[in-house]
Amino acid sequence: MKLVFAGTPEVAVPALDALIASGRHEVAAVVTRPDAPAGRGRRLVASPVAERAEEAGIEVLKPRRPRDEDFLARLREIAPDCCPVVAYGALLPRVALDVPAHGWVNLHFSLLPAWRGAAPVQHSLMAGDEITGASTFLIEEGLDSGPVYGTVTEEIRPTDTSGDLLTRLAFAGSGLLAATMDGIEDGTLEAVPQPAEGVTLAPKITVEDARVDWAAPALRVDRVVRGCTPAPGAWTTFRGERLKLIQLALAPDRAELAPGAVAVGKNSVHVGTGSHAVELLWVQAQGKKPMRAADWARGVRITEDERVGD
Repeated sequence: MKLVFAGTPEVAVPALDALIASGRHEVAAVVTRPDAPAGRGRRLVASPVAERAEEAGIEVLKPRRPRDEDFLARLREIAPDCCPVVAYGALLPRVALDVPAHGWVNLHFSLLPAWRGAAPVQHSLMAGDEITGASTFLIEEGLDSGPVYGTVTEEIRPTDTSGDLLTRLAFAGSGLLAATMDGIEDGTLEAVPQPAEGVTLAPKITVEDARVDWAAPALRVDRVVRGCTPAPGAWTTFRGERLKLIQLALAPDRAELAPGAVAVGKNSVHVGTGSHAVELLWVQAQGKKPMRAADWARGVRITEDERVGD
């Protein structure tokens, strides 16, 4: 088939690579978000998908909005058979959805109908799921509600961050998306409507969602930190400034600490929660680089009565 691939961040690159490498389909063009300011200089930078497409000599389309007439005209000129999508980052209007004969097929990082929305991996980790996966489905105008072509499952490991899990799903899902394109082309794959039961939503994680509540049980604290790493980054406060929490470990043998209370050892920092303590391993103070929590604690000289999160 002739394909137009839509995607923007690094997590979409493995799927683009898989389609290019398959040799069975032609990736005629790529649709991605416009260049965005990045870095300290805030200079405009192309998306990872745009950079990869340019390396491969593929035409890159960067519409400000997918309903822009110039973009739609070019899409009709290319006349793709199907448009595979991975984390494109903009809603597709009906006028664009109707262009390819086989529609737009999205690779979504959950086992639909669970975790429809922008942050399925983060929500899956924060909810304590043990299994997740990826799904390919035909895009409709509803939120991730279209019929599903296929799924692949992935076990969630006890120390996974959302970054770890998303990386694995990106590579597992790339094979699923390529296989879905093959099945659509040869007519062996039929999309199955999603069940009405089991629908959960995964809206974008806000900075406030990533704030740790030390009165919550330790397991909840651990899930929030892992689910919000690397983005938007779990955090608390210390001496009125934000402290980013990068990595911690459960410490069930330390149950005597009150929520938010800090106990500093020679090479350890423990914080109390609503159940037992957690051990801070890596943190990042405001305006500083990431560092081991024990080094941070020595530098700020925490007193016995100080707390985090106040």
